[in-house]
Amino acid sequence: MKRASKENEMPTTDYAVGWFTLSLLNAGLAQCKGLSGLRWWIASLFFGPICTLLIVVGYEKPKV
Repeated sequence: MKRASKENEMPTTDYAVGWFTLSLLNAGLAQCKGLSGLRWWIASLFFGPICTLLIVVGYEKPKV
């Protein structure tokens, strides 16, 4: 039997780092739109890309 090389395997930590980075980007994006960065950061830790979609499509920046 041939074993898979480690080069072809993507470690789980890569996904975790990407997910955490996305949550930080979502928090910053939420703050730019006048929303609570902390709340969106916490939500993004669990729902990641769904939160990104909601922030980008669902909310407009308040007009001053």
